[in-house]
Amino acid sequence: MRDIGPEIVSGASDNDPTNVGTAASVGAQTGYQLSWVALLVAPLLAVVQTIAAQLSAVAHDDLQSLTRWRFGRGVSLIFLGSVLVVNVITIAADLQAGAAGLGLLVGVSDRWLVLPLGIGLGALLVVGHYQLLMAILRYLLVGFLAFGAAALLARPDWPQLLRGSIVPSLSVHGAASSGALAVLGTTLTSYVYVWETIGRGVEERARGVTMTRIRGGAVLGAVFTALMLWCMLVASAATLGVRHQAIASAADAAQALRPLAGSAASDLFALGLVVSAVVALPILLATTAYVVGAHFGWRRGLSERVGAAPAFYIVLALSIVLALAVTQANVSVVGMLVVASVVGGLGTPLGLVLLVRLASDPRVMGTRPISGRLAAAGWAVVFVMGALGVTFLVGAVA
Repeated sequence: MRDIGPEIVSGASDNDPTNVGTAASVGAQTGYQLSWVALLVAPLLAVVQTIAAQLSAVAHDDLQSLTRWRFGRGVSLIFLGSVLVVNVITIAADLQAGAAGLGLLVGVSDRWLVLPLGIGLGALLVVGHYQLLMAILRYLLVGFLAFGAAALLARPDWPQLLRGSIVPSLSVHGAASSGALAVLGTTLTSYVYVWETIGRGVEERARGVTMTRIRGGAVLGAVFTALMLWCMLVASAATLGVRHQAIASAADAAQALRPLAGSAASDLFALGLVVSAVVALPILLATTAYVVGAHFGWRRGLSERVGAAPAFYIVLALSIVLALAVTQANVSVVGMLVVASVVGGLGTPLGLVLLVRLASDPRVMGTRPISGRLAAAGWAVVFVMGALGVTFLVGAVA
């Protein structure tokens, strides 16, 4: 398990509260119509994570550092900006959504829990170290199964669900196109594959681990992510979707399950929301500090002591402070979640282009670049994400 742990944890971190809120909102608006998109995430994410894993295992470095070395500081700065914008919005949204889920479980207003949650997770990153963090996150992965249980308790219409999961249906206008982009934007956002390159390329170096096991871990993490996303959407579609009930936050989705599917389903959904926050936020925060440090050539890493990498930990702390400030700006949680999802969906192709080009470059990979078939699959993912972005923009201006 430890050998393929980085890939599994990286994939699981994709199931962050942004995913939960987006899936719940999309399920409430479109019912089972986009359940096929949730399953489509599996092959798309598997391709991206496999390329990221192979790139970092061979080059022994992270995506931001390799971008700066191969394409220069200008391209590196553009990529850094695209990552930071999405990360800060996502961290703020995830903090607020995670606090809301915790508030539902303990019966306390979420406004009293945002600050303790942010400080607690930040302290874990500062006081702990990489291996301790990975050990904790591996155990927490079991908590994601709460979404599967919540979906079953929601009693979905199985014939409609199977049809929506197998037969693709998408229109250019309305909630379907923006919902599809939002779902894929949350699961293919840049921090996931950037963190994959950090875990394998910087913190663990992948020495003594076969490429077959690394690829297997990447695929397993992608399948797990897609199944949990599907469960989130199903739980919402089976309750909110059939009644056309709008929600204002991810916590609203958990609350709405109580009268429609019972208190157990509501509590399980809230538990999954909390687990998703605790797993994803440390990775989001650490990735933000890593990409900044990589661009400026600072010493960085969760394995480093604070005194040995002060700039890295300062950026980490500032990320928490900035995200906490955003949470106090009275912005709708679902609004932040959807904005982060759409910005991620529109910005993701840039990072994917860099990822595929670097993994195919002999100057980076030596005699072990990715295969032609894997490269072609990577370019196909770039095309899919670009096409969804265009679809969303056409629907927005039409």
